[in-house]
Amino acid sequence: MQRIEICLALLAIAIALAYPRIGARWFRMLENGFRKLARRRRLAVLVVGVTALAARAAVLPVEPIPHPIIQDEYSYLLAADTFAHGRLTNPTHPMWVHIEAFQEIWQPTYQSKYFPGQGLALALGQVVFGHPFWGVWLSIGLMCAALCWMLQGWMPPGWALLGGFLAVIRLGTFSYWADTYFGGAVAAIGGALVLGALPRIKREQHVQDALLMGLGLAILANTRPYEGLVLSLPVAAALLAWIAGRERPPWRVWFGTVALPLSLTLALAAVAMGYYFWRVTGNPLRMPYQVYTDAYGASPNLLLQHARTVFPAYHNREIRNFYVRFEASFFSLARSLHGRLLQFAALKTYELWLFFVGPLLTLPLVMLSAVALKRHACRWRLVSPGTRFLLIASAVCLGSLLLESFFSLHYAAPMTCLFLALVLLSLRRLRAWRWQGKPAGLFVSRAVPLIAVAMLLLRVAAVPLHLSIVGYWAFRLEVKPPTWCSPLKPEFPRARILAELEQKPGKHLAIVRYRPDHEPSIDWVYNEADVDASRVVWARDRGPAENEELIRYFKDRDVWLVEPDENPPRLSAH
Repeated sequence: MQRIEICLALLAIAIALAYPRIGARWFRMLENGFRKLARRRRLAVLVVGVTALAARAAVLPVEPIPHPIIQDEYSYLLAADTFAHGRLTNPTHPMWVHIEAFQEIWQPTYQSKYFPGQGLALALGQVVFGHPFWGVWLSIGLMCAALCWMLQGWMPPGWALLGGFLAVIRLGTFSYWADTYFGGAVAAIGGALVLGALPRIKREQHVQDALLMGLGLAILANTRPYEGLVLSLPVAAALLAWIAGRERPPWRVWFGTVALPLSLTLALAAVAMGYYFWRVTGNPLRMPYQVYTDAYGASPNLLLQHARTVFPAYHNREIRNFYVRFEASFFSLARSLHGRLLQFAALKTYELWLFFVGPLLTLPLVMLSAVALKRHACRWRLVSPGTRFLLIASAVCLGSLLLESFFSLHYAAPMTCLFLALVLLSLRRLRAWRWQGKPAGLFVSRAVPLIAVAMLLLRVAAVPLHLSIVGYWAFRLEVKPPTWCSPLKPEFPRARILAELEQKPGKHLAIVRYRPDHEPSIDWVYNEADVDASRVVWARDRGPAENEELIRYFKDRDVWLVEPDENPPRLSAH
């Protein structure tokens, strides 16, 4: 798929230089209708959101409702199941050492280690539609709508509408954000609300914009707090510069319409978060993430921090192997100046480019840069203040990502609106470029969305057309990183065995026995919020004596032995 995208982008350049007026009549007709919709800003935002929902639903035959695979997905699903049953957390299970799972805390309560934002979105889908996936689906629609709204604050409405549709195509259909349960869409919504409110507050000072900025900051604090904090720093600096500048409104205006509603929103969010922390950890200032890190973590979250010299006392071999062998060794390698520090930073940058931009959206960035260099126009003073801010904010956010010890692309979700805005600003500037008197830039600006639609259709038809789509695995660094259309699979056989057990009458206890050479990042032991009420309980093999203790506790269940490392994985009566 990437090769096809590169070929189409090169073809667009060739046509732009040779026959830029091709199809001009049809393009003008489409653009006129597009502008009419874009001028109705609220309707445009609604149309983008509905289109995203319809597009993801339409590709369900090709990309069906996913089964969870990654550790984080199960953790978020635990939070969703807890919230869906009207609880903030769950009591510690008496047999918790046997059913201990990754990314979940067990003391003083049983809950996900993560902040509650993504879990609440999944819980909404579970309660309203009967399955957590529909929470992912709703968040994708809201994300695309929020990105369109954000862009309306920074550029003309037509370009904002184009950005919303590009988000639908590149993020809302086949990206892993739309096909997993650890997502990225919810954090992207928070970033879009914060960035979209900033220019509106500076222009008009409406209370609703301050409230939306506060809501966005609250969403970021409950999804990606570190990246959200970094994104908020340039925003805070811009607001302070505006308040201290000559164009500020009277203090009563900015205090009553900006500072007060924003502060009240943040205070309410802080109280809610403190209450949640208190219920889960027993301390309003202690996050579940901190509890988990103290209990299991073998490496710090930032490369600037020192490695842990004393590891926690682990209860199960698989969990110890993951943190001591995999995580700690990876941190040491990534942090080493003589090892792969620069390589790790380059890999992160490459992954960000591949996922958020890719060959197609690189086209306007490269062509505009080439034109500017030719005209000797690459001067900072020639860049508009709004574009300067977006560039500075992007640089700050990118630097913060490079400091993280571990990285997945949904970590960068709060910055989605920054990347998209810079691409659209480049495309807009490039539109006026002429090559030997011909409107070459105009054709490129028209070709980019056309190619995006064509690539989406090719992705839908990839299987019958036998097109190669490279999948990826979140913990396997040797596999290529994800693009906008990469599936997360390989298929996880746990779902097949779970379905097989659920078809049998009664309740079941599945004891999972790994081989000594088991891959620690792939785990099978995860359970629902109410363990004892579950049809199937998953537990770890801890030897005959301790297994017997577990079996006595679950005496009303049929007991099974699951051997994931056999080929194929084997289920047998215990």
